Amino acid sequence: VQLQASGGGSVQAGGSLRLSCAASGRTFSNYVMGWFRQAPGKEREFVASISRSGGSTYYADSVKGRFTISRDNAKNTVYLQMDSLKPEDTAVYYCAAKSSGNAYVHLGFGSWGQGTQVTVLQ
Repeated sequence: VQLQASGGGSVQAGGSLRLSCAASGRTFSNYVMGWFRQAPGKEREFVASISRSGGSTYYADSVKGRFTISRDNAKNTVYLQMDSLKPEDTAVYYCAAKSSGNAYVHLGFGSWGQGTQVTVLQ
């Protein structure tokens, strides 16, 4: 599956952004989807994941209550709504997909999008 992320940008602390990730090439509903991020000088980290049906979602503790992952299988798209953004949320955000396993396990994502930059200003 090919993934194309969009929606990044610069925003003031406390603001909101919505990231989108459009998938093509395979049956989207067969894939668990996830969002990851990588800040400068840091390792890539898990942000959120969602099950194939969208019925189960999981979040990193650092974003729980502020970010919401969702998907529209009819549009082959996964979203990440980011509210109450903080400067420490600044990173390149990547969407990812995996065809096996479940959304609870944050490993095994084999397909990755190109990343979109999110910058949160003080």
